[in-house]
Amino acid sequence: MDALFVQRLDPLDGMGWGPSVLLSTMAAAFPVLVLLYCLVFARMRPPLAGLVGTVTALVLAVLVWGMPVELSLLAFAQGALFGLMPIGFTVFAGLLLYNLTVESGAFELVRTSVGRVSGDPRLQAVLVSFCFGAFLEGAAGFGAPVAICGAILVGLGFPPVEAAVLCLIANTSPVAYGSLGVPLVTLHSVTGIDTPTLSVMAGHQLPLFSVFVPAVMLARVCSARDLLAIWPALLVAGGSFAGFQYFFATAHVHGFGELYPLTDIGGGIFSLVATALFLRFWSPPPMLDPLRGGPWAQPGGLGVKEPTVAWPWVRAWMPFVLMSVLLMGAGWLRQQEEKAPIALPGGIASRVQYPLGKLHLGVQRDPKMRSKPDEREKAVFDFRWLTASGTSVLVAFGLSVVVLGASAGQAWSSVRKTARQMTEPLPTIAFMLGLAAVTKYSGMDATLGHAFARTGVLYPFFAAMLGWLGVFLTGSDSGSNALFGSLQKLTALELHGQGHMAGLDAGQAQVLICTSNSTGGVMGKMIDAQSIVVATAATNQMGQEANIFRIVVVYSVVLAALVGLLVMLQAYVPALAFLVPSLMSSST
Repeated sequence: MDALFVQRLDPLDGMGWGPSVLLSTMAAAFPVLVLLYCLVFARMRPPLAGLVGTVTALVLAVLVWGMPVELSLLAFAQGALFGLMPIGFTVFAGLLLYNLTVESGAFELVRTSVGRVSGDPRLQAVLVSFCFGAFLEGAAGFGAPVAICGAILVGLGFPPVEAAVLCLIANTSPVAYGSLGVPLVTLHSVTGIDTPTLSVMAGHQLPLFSVFVPAVMLARVCSARDLLAIWPALLVAGGSFAGFQYFFATAHVHGFGELYPLTDIGGGIFSLVATALFLRFWSPPPMLDPLRGGPWAQPGGLGVKEPTVAWPWVRAWMPFVLMSVLLMGAGWLRQQEEKAPIALPGGIASRVQYPLGKLHLGVQRDPKMRSKPDEREKAVFDFRWLTASGTSVLVAFGLSVVVLGASAGQAWSSVRKTARQMTEPLPTIAFMLGLAAVTKYSGMDATLGHAFARTGVLYPFFAAMLGWLGVFLTGSDSGSNALFGSLQKLTALELHGQGHMAGLDAGQAQVLICTSNSTGGVMGKMIDAQSIVVATAATNQMGQEANIFRIVVVYSVVLAALVGLLVMLQAYVPALAFLVPSLMSSST
């Protein structure tokens, strides 16, 4: 059997360099700091910045963490492949569908119809990026909400940078239930805590933030008085989603069955319909201050001749309707695929699984990071082509060519335009995810995470911040849960044994701390490199990554800190202990 690479939490221990733990932590953070410097301060093009960050991570993985060169390169390949398939594939397909609606002229009617619901750009941003975005997060995930909603907002006349920022901030509280609950299922797989129990805990945290997300996202572009002027509509949008999120997350506790996989899909639709109906009876007062970000087009006032019959309106929306239906169908198939392979004619496999050579099962976490003594890290390129979000959107594109009556020239023009738009995002996504994989398989991420675990009584706060860091490093809430879920569980048990969180039993302490990894992590979704690159690609703003990062990072840190404070209250205030469910299962 090939030699096993065992990670070390403190690779500089024993070298006589003073406080080795501190130096090891600084070394682990260095690739990310280099990446941020290249993007924010040196203003390098994203692919070059990603390359520099990746090379830095590879050098440290080999020279400091002692990872074999072959394994480190395979780790990069693992991350890059995942970045291209399914993430890059999803973004490409989403932009392709949007570009088709523009080329065929259908988007003019889409824009006009949104304007008929509300001519106020503040509320259009809420309807598209928050309500519709939550639906897309639940049905697809993997960057689809930011890619598709960002393109729609630009088409509605929003300044590209502002459109990107709005979509990034909106895509927060729904993330834990994205792709039919994949992040929580992933957290269960590494902690052994029953997924419905994790869902209940998340349902006792995230709805408190969902109520305010529409207002938070608009705070970037609106003055305070213009924001307060539309508070009833913001309350309906955020409140309806939050109420639905709470009910579906906890429905099984009340005897309604396990509905948590549909939390975002149902919540997004419910919020969209509730807000649209409310706007039929309530009109927002006119804005008193100009919106930040430059001139904003007035949807519906673009000289589009409105049809007098319903079919043209329906046909204009059909690409997005087809996409939504196909995404929901793929999500259901994905759930079945977890149980057993999907049988296809001719024995064709519904997913491609290819182990990455010696990297697969060739890496072990430090003993303190393992949930089982003999646990090894898997490294498999797993592309579920049938149920991939990109496949659903691509099929929707093909059907939409027919439904919209688009010519071959218009379809081909959409393909060429999308290919040009993706020339920088695709290699950037590959480098960013490759860097994340190198930090994971070398053990740098574990070194950073273990540093948080040393905070003692304050750990419930930092547990949420650790999840936030994990999403920033990996680009997904699922990745963060897979990365730090086991550490969170072990630390919760250790702290409870030391007398911390005395108002909870040991099972409750595990549930609270492990779930906070996911709920804190969602607030890091807006600043991870993958999301920002997707946002700039969707809005055709490559090169603005540093500017967008500077805008959203403050929102991200503040929201993550608020989640941490909520976790602290639930951990130490006896009156709130009832919000933490008991442990239903501890088997792995």
